[in-house]
Amino acid sequence: MEINPSEYKILIVDDVMSNVLLLKVLLTNEKFGIATATNGQQALDYIANAPVKPDLILLDVMMPGLSGFEVAEKLKANADTAEIPIIFLTALNSTTDIVKGFQSGANDFISKPFNKEELIIRVTHQISLVAAKRIIVNKTVELQRTISGRDKLYSVIAHDLRSPMGSIKMVLNMLILNLPPEKIGAEMHELLTMANQTTEDVFALLDNLLKWTKSQIGKLNTVYQDIDVVETVDSVIDMFNIVAGLKKIAIRVDKPGKLPASADVDMLKTVARNLLSNAIKFSNEGTDINVKMEEKDGMAVVSVQDHGCGISEEGQKKLLHTDTHFSTFGTNNEEGSGLGLLLCQDFAARNGGKLWFTSAEGEGSTFYFSVPLKK
Repeated sequence: MEINPSEYKILIVDDVMSNVLLLKVLLTNEKFGIATATNGQQALDYIANAPVKPDLILLDVMMPGLSGFEVAEKLKANADTAEIPIIFLTALNSTTDIVKGFQSGANDFISKPFNKEELIIRVTHQISLVAAKRIIVNKTVELQRTISGRDKLYSVIAHDLRSPMGSIKMVLNMLILNLPPEKIGAEMHELLTMANQTTEDVFALLDNLLKWTKSQIGKLNTVYQDIDVVETVDSVIDMFNIVAGLKKIAIRVDKPGKLPASADVDMLKTVARNLLSNAIKFSNEGTDINVKMEEKDGMAVVSVQDHGCGISEEGQKKLLHTDTHFSTFGTNNEEGSGLGLLLCQDFAARNGGKLWFTSAEGEGSTFYFSVPLKK
């Protein structure tokens, strides 16, 4: 990686002045900032009082007073200096000395007398590691800010947007039910219907976004409870009969008496709601949507079939993949985010089942989800 040597300071510690001067000349030629010390205690005092700590220490081992090993141990024992990399300069080359050096906190060794090219390469390597670590630290801070911003957005979605949008949705639903075209005129009724549909779509998007975000950051727990899948899906169908009726679509249901399961009821309702909403969106006016609930191989399987526009082969390859985030327009140009099906896939998996589909362009689609039956 590219580094700017002038941004980094190297502390040279050696009791032989000729070595200090030679190292200083070599590293100054490479544009590094240089500080020097002639013994271990002087090096410790410099580091303790320097407003900016050195980025790398070239440390002689054999010095009067504190040895290089002792200086390194003191630096590594101090939290403020423990991360400063150390390269030992030493004539010692036995295995015991090398092991002791690494135990003291060495990052590398350079043997005396040293080779100029080797010295520059080893120093540049350690400085590159320092530079990489700085990038990681900066990116971590940036990521923490992003996460903080996301959490604020999550709070806005959860409280400041979803709640008032829910209230608007309820009011518009009541107006649609109590103000037929004969009372307010066909044109006004059509505008009211459009506003109602838009509000339903926005509320569904906010609800999906809220749950998807919670799921992705690990704040959404799966709460298992004994439920009847038939009853759960029926309750969702009841809510969508009105929405389907506005598009002159009939929801027809084929179901057994009961399908007992242990699952998160809210997650299953979310899956059923998204599949029914999509079926209505992609169905042509005057057609049927067929919902079937059945038992297959120990699983409760729910299918939602529409007879609408279907999905192209190319679109089918992109569906249910987080990286493609595929979505299309409905038969009345209803917009979609592509998020709902990803949420359905996640929720079905969390409850021990799966989500899959079949589709033919121009003929319609059938989406399925399953959950294990209670044994």
